[in-house]
Amino acid sequence: MVLAARVCATLSKVSSTASRTDRNAAPALRLDNLYCERDDRVLFSGLSADIYCGDTVQIVGPNGAGKTSLIGLITGTGILDEGEIHWQGKPARGYHFYSNLLYLGHAPGVNISLTPLENLRWYFGLNGVKSENGSGILSDGKLLEALATVGLEDYDDVQCAHMSAGQQRRVALARLYLSQAPLWILDEPYTAIDTAGVAALEARFQEHVQSGGIIILTSHQSPKLNPLKMIDLANYQDSEFGKAETTLEAGADE
Repeated sequence: MVLAARVCATLSKVSSTASRTDRNAAPALRLDNLYCERDDRVLFSGLSADIYCGDTVQIVGPNGAGKTSLIGLITGTGILDEGEIHWQGKPARGYHFYSNLLYLGHAPGVNISLTPLENLRWYFGLNGVKSENGSGILSDGKLLEALATVGLEDYDDVQCAHMSAGQQRRVALARLYLSQAPLWILDEPYTAIDTAGVAALEARFQEHVQSGGIIILTSHQSPKLNPLKMIDLANYQDSEFGKAETTLEAGADE
């Protein structure tokens, strides 16, 4: 991931590997005193966190705690009630932010009337690979390689409407093998993926963060990723759930 390493080098003036442990470096993504309310109910307040190049961060909390809402605030698909979000020291909006972002939502986000190959052509034709030189052109050969990597080598010309939920999810996950965006935000990426698929996905995650990329994800599973940090939304709810914290929690090593 050339772009991930380039972004981190710009931020920290050190290697992407060193930036994962050097907290004197500037954070790539800063969440500052976020407040979120939905249907007259406060989901979380006072949520602050500094996220650095090479970080993997899991957002945790019970159903309804606001995990997807927080994802929405960071990606801009939700409305920020209070607080600020900065990417590389600037507001996390516009080309400055979105040219560095790969976002996969809870739904697979594929057009079921198209084949997997056509879906990837459309996605990267619209978004590009977000490479350093701005090129967004990918050959069909590269797209087919990504589909083969996620186990869909025999499905490139099958309409997605005739594929299972897990196979449709794999079409979306194939983007992770093609995009050079440094920041990945993934809402429930393990949904409908079997054990072997999860293991392959986590290997890809490790590769991305080791190159200096950042992953923020939600999951009801316990990812086997090391190191893994957590934003526990229970810490940012009212006193019934506990006092608000202002730092990321280190997850237990797997």
